[in-house]
Amino acid sequence: MILGGLQKLTLIDYPGKVAATVFTVGCNFRCPFCHNPELVVSGTGFERGSLSEEEFFSFLEKRKGKLDGVCVTGGEPTIQKGIVEFLEKIKKMGFLVKLDSNGTRPDILKEVFAKKLVDFVAMDIKNSLESYRKTCGADVDLERIKLSVDLIRNSSVAYEFRTTVVSGIHTMEDFILMGKWLDGINNFALQLYRDEGKILNEELRKKASGQKMDLEKIKKQLEKHFKKITIR
Repeated sequence: MILGGLQKLTLIDYPGKVAATVFTVGCNFRCPFCHNPELVVSGTGFERGSLSEEEFFSFLEKRKGKLDGVCVTGGEPTIQKGIVEFLEKIKKMGFLVKLDSNGTRPDILKEVFAKKLVDFVAMDIKNSLESYRKTCGADVDLERIKLSVDLIRNSSVAYEFRTTVVSGIHTMEDFILMGKWLDGINNFALQLYRDEGKILNEELRKKASGQKMDLEKIKKQLEKHFKKITIR
């Protein structure tokens, strides 16, 4: 596992739990609005990792009885070669596990579900299927994305699907199509893109400057499709 950092305490990342968040290095997407570019691209020094597994598990050992769980995020955790064993080790220590994923590795999701290694999974829905590839900046296998959605929604694991809403990338038509595709899911969140800090593609900052999508309007459009929808 290549680890890029550790947030020792979060009351936000894992709904209803006191948790720590560990960041994995590397991603197979190149979303222009990504706020963790140092975890995505090579040449930043992070590709070798800044936190060893030994340091991470030593930290967890000291937090037994104090933390409820661990959020594993990235980057994209499921592309890490040792991800299954990593999650197994966290679970054996008695912690709940929340996994963040972009859904490109349904085989990994299927395995960790079968082994009961995750207690909560959050999958980023980047856009409508029709606009997915241009949003991710990668040649995405959409069948894998659809399979991951189906695996998650039909599992016994608590889940959330979420979309970061970005002016200049998303349109209302995209959300109409997303609603039809994801119809019937239990838990969906709209996250407002915030123009702050680093992003992967600085050109987007200029493109989105001064523009703002109406999340309440989007929520109203999607409410008929989802059992629960929240705005962040």
